Amino acid sequence: MSQVPSPIPLPDDAADEHDADGGKMSFLEHLDELRTRLMVSVAALLVGFLGAFAFISPIFEFIMRPLQEILPNDGRLVYTEPTEAFFLYIKIAALAGLVLAIPVILYQLWRFVAPGLYSREKRFAIPFVVFASVFFVGGALFSHFLLFPWAWGFFAGFTTDYMQFFPRIQPAFSLYVKLLLACGVVFQMPTVVFFLARVGAVTPRFLVRNTKYAVLLIFIFAAVLTPTGDPVTLTMMAAPMILLYGFSILIAWLFRRRETD
Repeated sequence: MSQVPSPIPLPDDAADEHDADGGKMSFLEHLDELRTRLMVSVAALLVGFLGAFAFISPIFEFIMRPLQEILPNDGRLVYTEPTEAFFLYIKIAALAGLVLAIPVILYQLWRFVAPGLYSREKRFAIPFVVFASVFFVGGALFSHFLLFPWAWGFFAGFTTDYMQFFPRIQPAFSLYVKLLLACGVVFQMPTVVFFLARVGAVTPRFLVRNTKYAVLLIFIFAAVLTPTGDPVTLTMMAAPMILLYGFSILIAWLFRRRETD
């Protein structure tokens, strides 16, 4: 009686391909998965919004203080529509809720793309979420304490004997949100490089060899993001991006894909 031959052990790469093939999903399954991830993300945003709204007074004080302190002659922000100030509280709670919900949203993003990854790549879910959350919050704090006060002071500095700066709440807060979200996205550079290095898409040597092009693109990107256009604000936006690029090279070296993986 012949025996059934035992399965031949697969090499790591073949095992990964086998694992990836087994994780393939149909188009409708992808849509259902996307719907699930979006529902969880929206629920996290709602919980974050309600949690932030419960403490809206200290959050409002934290955000509005740098806007008011830089105005000349102890000026105040003004509103001209009956509902403008009320909706400002809603928007601040929504922004704070987004910051609180970022870890959950990023984890749902990872869960959505995970079926297309190899088994060795799926192990990095927690580092991805932690890195991305920390750098997003770091970018938001950089904008709040450094970049936005300087840009806001630049706009407020045109007050003369002929002109007085009386900013409305809505455009002032819109500028604050744009810079905060832009810095939160820009600070994701090490996280993106971490993932690309793990899948073998970039190497430390590639990043070092293209540093001069990266610096040029960073200044172009900073010029697009900064609303003032003055060289100091542009440099303040580009400087952390250059530092993050250097840190990304270190990340790529530490977490580069090795042949033995």
